[in-house]
Amino acid sequence: MSSSGAWTAAAVAAATGGYALFSRRLGSTPLSAPMLFTGLGVLMGPAGLDVIDLERDAGPVRTLVEAALTLVLFADAMTVRRRDLRTGGFLPLRLLAFGLPVTIGAGWLLAWPLLPGLTGWELALLAAILAPTDAALGRAAMTSPRVPPLVREGLNVESGLNDGLVLPFFVLFLAAIPGTATSEEGVDGVFWRTLLLSTAAGLAVGWVGGRLLPWSQARRWVTGEWRQVFVLAVAVGAYTVATAVDGSGFIAAWTAGFAFALGLRQAPPLPVDGSGGQPAELSEYLGGLLATLSFLVFGAVLLGPAMEHMDWRTVTYAVLSLTAVRMVPVALALAGAGFRWPTAAYIGWFGPRGLASVVFGLLVAEENVPGVHQLGVVVAATVGLSVLAHGMSAPFLAARYGAWYRAAKARTPDLREALAAPEPAGQARPVRRRLR
Repeated sequence: MSSSGAWTAAAVAAATGGYALFSRRLGSTPLSAPMLFTGLGVLMGPAGLDVIDLERDAGPVRTLVEAALTLVLFADAMTVRRRDLRTGGFLPLRLLAFGLPVTIGAGWLLAWPLLPGLTGWELALLAAILAPTDAALGRAAMTSPRVPPLVREGLNVESGLNDGLVLPFFVLFLAAIPGTATSEEGVDGVFWRTLLLSTAAGLAVGWVGGRLLPWSQARRWVTGEWRQVFVLAVAVGAYTVATAVDGSGFIAAWTAGFAFALGLRQAPPLPVDGSGGQPAELSEYLGGLLATLSFLVFGAVLLGPAMEHMDWRTVTYAVLSLTAVRMVPVALALAGAGFRWPTAAYIGWFGPRGLASVVFGLLVAEENVPGVHQLGVVVAATVGLSVLAHGMSAPFLAARYGAWYRAAKARTPDLREALAAPEPAGQARPVRRRLR
């Protein structure tokens, strides 16, 4: 390791260790982990101490953020079941099947007058980059016991699936932009290799892994600790198999999570030795840790350098992306579902942009997209504003919405929001990327 790389690693270790020492105390304040690590990243980047730089540390930076997104996609897919999409007036299904595509379309349309330097396909790519949500940035909104379980679960399921659902849009829009490395294969080639082949590879690896683990467990050949390591190996294996055939490792990891969980659920219940916790516990925790560290990278290599290039057009689009572009599609998606307007407003506001947008933005930087500089500035502004606005508002708005819910439930016992959320199968679904 070079001296600059060693100093970078030392700085990241110091920031992580420092936060760990005060994590319980900071957990009772509005200062979330993404907010703190993003601020530290700006301080450590070229805009500050210049300890972390994208050009100098491109390899480690990419490895970190891609590993984080891979584990998050796999773990999220593992915890979602079909009935999660059908409860509460189809709340998550409405948000994903209708709200997500409309969000991408709205983001594309609003970008035309505000970002005139970008082409139509680049604007579509930007809309896809900023469409997925990240539950970690509004943690209190999905963990506060004052918020009805149905709303908490709906937001969590949506956040767990929409980054994977955005991937095909992202890949196809990128392939449609002339001059990028992805476009050389053509949209048809990208569709077959990146989407279909990656999906098939992920399903195959995940299914085989999901069947092998119960088989080994039935014979008591695997310990609790190594059971969790096996889950990590399946996630990494799906990613690497897809990349080996020039596919999308993220799509493979996401689909592998579904197949792995299905394989586990179809196996008969087996006794375990009581050690090692749930199979996906290590993957979820490690993914959450890497995702939190990714915000430090975001602050250093994206937000800090982009701050001096932001103008009123960039900031306006960032504000609209977090408000109208998210809230109007959510309101339309929930129309006719029986939810009251405070619920639609609450769900619409808590659509923060985070890890997936950061990773997609960094991938675009390597694809020779003509408008990559402007795209990076807009992504940095939107995610940076989301880290601050959603992190600060989550405790306050969760309390206010919870107070409204209690009063409304007392007046209307059959309130739609009071429907019971589905019980998680096997283990409680954690809020995504929830290190705080």
